[in-house]
Amino acid sequence: MWRSRTNRDRKAVVCIACGTDVLRSEAREYDKHGDRWDRHGKEFEHLCKPCYRELCHQPRDELESLLVGIETDGQSRDDFLAEYLGAVEERYGSPEEPES
Repeated sequence: MWRSRTNRDRKAVVCIACGTDVLRSEAREYDKHGDRWDRHGKEFEHLCKPCYRELCHQPRDELESLLVGIETDGQSRDDFLAEYLGAVEERYGSPEEPES
């Protein structure tokens, strides 16, 4: 007989936005690769419900792949932001350039 899945939801997880410990049943999964339905071999991060509600749920075409592509271990915030601005300008042009 299959055992109950209720024990899984009693596990505590940490919200990646605010750092609060919450029960798994009170959290929402977040997949930084944007494909939470493909679950094979993945470990998900979690958001508490208040932080999840504050997220923008609009499409983020290519944003996650851009962020994952420029992120490196030990990188300072300033270096990350400079890398991000460079990648955005390379892909989409300078913010000062008019759209065509």
